[in-house]
Amino acid sequence: MEKKNTTKTGDAKQDRRDFLKVTSLALAGAAVGMPAYSYNRILGSNDRVRVGVVGFSDRAKFSLLPAFNAASKDLNMEIGALSDLWSVRRTEGDAFLKKLNPKAKIDLFRNNEELYAKGKVDAVIISTADFQHAYHGIEAVLAGADAYVEKPMANTMADARAILAAVKKSGKVVQIGTQRRSGENYMLANQYLKEAKFGNIVAVEMSWNVNQPGRWRRPGLVGSIKEADTDWKRFLIDRPYEAWDPRKYLEYRLFWPYSSGIPDQWMVHQIDTVHWFTGLARPRSVVANGGIYQWPDGRKNMDTMTAVLDYGPLDKVEGGFQVVYSSRMTNSAGGTKEIYFSNGGSLNLDTNNISANGGLDADAAKAMGLPANQLADFSLAPPAKVESGANTGADPVTSAHMRNWMDCIRSRKAPNADVIAGYNHSVALCMTIAALQTGKKITFDDAKQEVIIS
Repeated sequence: MEKKNTTKTGDAKQDRRDFLKVTSLALAGAAVGMPAYSYNRILGSNDRVRVGVVGFSDRAKFSLLPAFNAASKDLNMEIGALSDLWSVRRTEGDAFLKKLNPKAKIDLFRNNEELYAKGKVDAVIISTADFQHAYHGIEAVLAGADAYVEKPMANTMADARAILAAVKKSGKVVQIGTQRRSGENYMLANQYLKEAKFGNIVAVEMSWNVNQPGRWRRPGLVGSIKEADTDWKRFLIDRPYEAWDPRKYLEYRLFWPYSSGIPDQWMVHQIDTVHWFTGLARPRSVVANGGIYQWPDGRKNMDTMTAVLDYGPLDKVEGGFQVVYSSRMTNSAGGTKEIYFSNGGSLNLDTNNISANGGLDADAAKAMGLPANQLADFSLAPPAKVESGANTGADPVTSAHMRNWMDCIRSRKAPNADVIAGYNHSVALCMTIAALQTGKKITFDDAKQEVIIS
């Protein structure tokens, strides 16, 4: 849910003006008035692609950069620049990248203005705070760079509209980090559903449960960071100005308006598969509830939530199905589940199996004069592969997703999780955030691209 910036602080007003300048350029197509740092080299098939890192986060360190590095030699690409507001992260990122590639020369930048003015990058990997993804994605394409943008793409509709317009106008290759779209089991499930073997989806159950009091808490870092070593005003971008708060800088996932927590981090991954599998762009409506039930540690975002998302033809009230999404950080029973149901059985992406479980059996069918409806067993497990012995340090699905983006930089084809997929999951996310924050039933106006509170 969007909030107006009502602060009287001069610096905050400047941040807001800078943000509006970038987003207005994006919405106008950036045909005139491109920022002075714009750089767009025309790549030949044999040219080395120079890639910059925007934000040296744990996600970048442990997954995205190892995944990139594993494919970089084959595709003649290299990391040559890193931008991070915090001096400690710049130093750590430089050392990490040189360890990955001892021959690398990494140019370090204090912010993205410097990166795009001096870094001469063809593409960037963006792994910053949740609320910054859209802004940093817009910066990238206005500077002529392709981009890998971590999810969520946007958690306000203003940001979602702006990055959609900017990317569509730019023609840049932008991959959003919903990596399930590059997972072999998910691809097999999508193919199976598209072949109409499953029947109509009648319900979907999704959950993401952990028991982790330290989840998204960084007490060691919070105690060590100093405002003088970073750029708090640049960090805030267009969010309302407030005094320096190291928790909100480093534990932003616990604090709105920097993140919504569970929906930003986990729900978008799973709800994105609903859009992909069904071809439906968004929910018809969302209701949701939750609270801080176990970890009252100063956080603002819920540690437990449930949302019910209604999907189906947008011009009808009948037909379709419900997605029941539940998540808690306080008890791990049930783990992570994604189960699709039809009248004939279940598609379970936890067990990677399609079965007759729950399907219409012969006895129940006979009583109503109907034929039984029982799906045949089908495995969604990808074929076993011979181990190469190579360990990239990244999970296989992230590696496949990163490789897909890199391939598309070369081919100029649309990546698996393009900006339209990102916009659609952003709509579902914004509807869910509004439902959680208001307790109301939420719908959506496609013409205005706005959340509607009933």
